[in-house]
Amino acid sequence: MGTSVPTRRTVLKTAALMTTALAAPFVRGAHAAGKLSVGFWDHWVPGATEVLQKLCREWAEKEKVELAFDAITSNGDKIVLTIQAEAQARAGHDILHFPIWYGAGQADNLEPVDDLVAQQITQFGEPSPGCAYLGKINGHWIGVPTCYGSSALPPCARIDRFKEYVGLDVTEMYPPPGIERNQRLIDNWTWEYFLTAAEKCFKAGYPFGLTMGTATDGVNTNDSIFASHGVRLVDVEGNITVRSDGTRQMLEYFRRLSQFLPESVFAWDNASNNKFLISGQGSLIMNPPSAWAVAVRDAPKVAEHLWTFSSPLGPKGRFDSGTYSHWGIWRFAKNKSAAKSLLAFLSTRDNQEQLVTAGRGFDIPPFKTMMDFKVWEDEGPPKGTNYNFPPRGDVVVNVVGYPAPVKIGTQMYAQSTICKMIALYVRQGKSMDAAMDFAEAEIEGFMRT
Repeated sequence: MGTSVPTRRTVLKTAALMTTALAAPFVRGAHAAGKLSVGFWDHWVPGATEVLQKLCREWAEKEKVELAFDAITSNGDKIVLTIQAEAQARAGHDILHFPIWYGAGQADNLEPVDDLVAQQITQFGEPSPGCAYLGKINGHWIGVPTCYGSSALPPCARIDRFKEYVGLDVTEMYPPPGIERNQRLIDNWTWEYFLTAAEKCFKAGYPFGLTMGTATDGVNTNDSIFASHGVRLVDVEGNITVRSDGTRQMLEYFRRLSQFLPESVFAWDNASNNKFLISGQGSLIMNPPSAWAVAVRDAPKVAEHLWTFSSPLGPKGRFDSGTYSHWGIWRFAKNKSAAKSLLAFLSTRDNQEQLVTAGRGFDIPPFKTMMDFKVWEDEGPPKGTNYNFPPRGDVVVNVVGYPAPVKIGTQMYAQSTICKMIALYVRQGKSMDAAMDFAEAEIEGFMRT
């Protein structure tokens, strides 16, 4: 076979064609199936899923693709079970929603989407480190970063009860747009102060509602409290670091905190804290604005007193728990070109803002350049209630398991290792050493699997 040396002209021509191919929309042709099956998370906020479905239908109509849209709830871990079932069967949707660690756990089964993410980075800048930690595995992006389902779990508290029982005006500490923050109050908003506030509200009959069970809300919150004190269970090289003075201090902190929480918190699921706040019983939960959004609909008298703001400060920083999601394409997908086209369409700034607005500010984009969406300024009542929800200022977004290697971090999240260790000491009365022995043994088991 003969060979030829490419000229500068042919190289430039080839590069131009490749660039065009990446930017061009999917074109339905004889070799395309003409069908696309997608499975997206069914949003907590009423009406948000319908906006995503509407955008998908708009794309499908324009591109002449027959679209099957499924909204999959996270209740009962259905979306996780769907991921596992489809991976095992190597059949199912073309596109699937992967919350937090679950994309990394399926990295070998997912189509690399480096080209799509490169386009995002060109337009929006680098995504947050936590997003990259979860979505870029072995040098390749295994999912497209998205605002949809990416969120944080800072405090959402009752303005009135904090004023009356704690003596703190949270709207002065973290005010609505146009008003300068009170730095003195912010500096004093520490995890030790949090403990004092929890005690005061508990004695008043309106306790804080922190999930302490193995549901993901508890895992996310408790890990961020550990992180703010500089405590990690596994380091970046995969060494187990459970047995430390820091871990002992954290176990003791949670013992003190649990005295001022409802007894049932160790059995709560991800909906329990929301219900607790919306019912009027609670003074604070750690949650995105979904609880507020439901309260607006079902308990407006509660909603008008809710305010979301940044987490307390620890010795090593102020950490909000972050939950980044990615949209992935299975390697066994039947229509990969259409799948990439849809994800490119959904990833535009305009469409991401539509999704954040539909979720009433629940979702947080993984790109700093999108933190200026108007929804956080405009939502109410009370107006500005969600303005301080996105991580700004000195807030660091914490991802459960970081900085552990993916193989270990995935399992620590899925198995709720940190919550089980806390429960052994706080709830079951085991010694600190016994609780740490359990966590060490469980993590060692993750390394063998």
